Amino acid sequence: MAQKFILAGGSGFLGHALVPELAHRGGEVVVLTRNPRDCHLLNDKFAGARAVPWDGATLGPWATELDGASAVINLAGRSVNCVPTAGNRREILDSRLNAVRALGAAMAQCRCPPTVWGQCSAVGYYGNAGGGICDETAPAGRDYLAEVCRQLEDVFHALPLPATRKIVFRLGLVLGRNGGALPALAGLTRRFLGGAAGNGRQGVSWIHLDDMKGALVQAVSDPAFRGVYNLCAPQPVTNADLMKALRRALGRPWCPPAPAFAVRLVARWVMRTNAELFLAGRQCVPRRLLEQGFMFKYPELTAALHDLLTKG
Repeated sequence: MAQKFILAGGSGFLGHALVPELAHRGGEVVVLTRNPRDCHLLNDKFAGARAVPWDGATLGPWATELDGASAVINLAGRSVNCVPTAGNRREILDSRLNAVRALGAAMAQCRCPPTVWGQCSAVGYYGNAGGGICDETAPAGRDYLAEVCRQLEDVFHALPLPATRKIVFRLGLVLGRNGGALPALAGLTRRFLGGAAGNGRQGVSWIHLDDMKGALVQAVSDPAFRGVYNLCAPQPVTNADLMKALRRALGRPWCPPAPAFAVRLVARWVMRTNAELFLAGRQCVPRRLLEQGFMFKYPELTAALHDLLTKG
């Protein structure tokens, strides 16, 4: 029987990476997107991949796509890469909760509900955890982004969908060539601005894009996977370690750290983003992935950066 994969919110960086990964497995990939024009090349590049419009909040014609689907993977939610105004914070939370509730309502009316639902959360769930190591049993943090993740996961777990296997993926910092944070960090480093942020001791839980794709696809394909998983490499680093590895990969000398006050000013008024994305952190490990036999291609940061920055 042909497989059918649903990617909700799949027109961004991670979705664009997952579409070919799933399309190459055969079957059909349906991207639910608010901007279907962003996906107009899907049919030209990948057989069986197409975009379907949705608003991420209410039921509509898109809901029929879920009936009989092999897997639903939900990436939907407003990016946290923005200034944390009250309006942006409300939109970050509402966009996630609304998408989960809409998908849950659509699955509840399916004659043949999806076999598995993979819901993307983030390691931000653990808050600013200092130097402690966080596996999937660590408690939720108390800052705003931790609260967003906690509420998202609570709503997801509460949905009564007995016929659908449910998985939560707490994503670390995904490192890829063509999107996410790495191109910006590499650009700063190439301009000799690759110093640590603040004291540099904040943890960075990262994962190579190839490992993210591999872990996610293995989890939705294997019935043994259910519950919460940290999607991050087994060797977390500090912010200072990350920037040092970037400088080495790009052949740049030591650079002094940027004081926390300067990071906050530049983040808000130049980069138009949240300084806590740089100044807060946690060191997470993928205990459950390792226990279930997932093999990382890039468990160590130096090798991951070498692949992403010096090849192709």
